[in-house]
Amino acid sequence: MKLSQLQPGQKGTISGFGSLSKDIRKKLMIMGLLPQTEVTIIRRAPMGDPIQVEVRDVSLAVRVNIAELISVEVA
Repeated sequence: MKLSQLQPGQKGTISGFGSLSKDIRKKLMIMGLLPQTEVTIIRRAPMGDPIQVEVRDVSLAVRVNIAELISVEVA
């Protein structure tokens, strides 16, 4: 399943990154979005983009087009 498909309140564990560029992948990893890390969807913006996620007690905003390339396993 993709991170963008999770609903608010739902949790998942990051299992991998799709065809993200090396630069974007590095930025996500610096922010804490690492493989085998649990993420929770907090909410979506009114127009659907970006998505607010919580990783390791830190709240982040992730664009939908990037979230579509992040694979997660639903907890």
